[in-house]
Amino acid sequence: MENNKIEVNTKTMGKIMVDTDKIINFPAGLFGFEDYHKYALIEAEYRPFIWMQSLEEKNLAFLLIDPFTVADGYEIDVDDKTLLEIGVVSPADVVVYSIVTVPGDGGPVTANLQGPVVINSKNNSAIQAILSDSKWTTKFNIVNALKSNAKK
Repeated sequence: MENNKIEVNTKTMGKIMVDTDKIINFPAGLFGFEDYHKYALIEAEYRPFIWMQSLEEKNLAFLLIDPFTVADGYEIDVDDKTLLEIGVVSPADVVVYSIVTVPGDGGPVTANLQGPVVINSKNNSAIQAILSDSKWTTKFNIVNALKSNAKK
């Protein structure tokens, strides 16, 4: 183990070294994956995507995207009690990602804007929030959004 790096077995890149400050912890896990708590954030081959690779199961990895780059007017309203679960004291400490779905059948690539991953950048503790605003969907077509943003 190098200074401040750990070896991570990944689903897509084999074994790689990751800075320990890129390791995040979900005390409650993700919805549907409650038994997995530790993940590494790894730059993906294609920007603006990031891999969130489980440290506990190498075949469990999620593709993430910054939702603010693809959804005009995107905003999240997470109650203070939920944010306190991961120690957030200032909104400036929050980093938000959306989980991306790439269907095997060639369907649209979508982002889950309804259930964002919220990370406290001060302690790398994270939660998956569920937004009550029905304006945001779990199947937001990001390819269309990226094309639309490129035209602006």
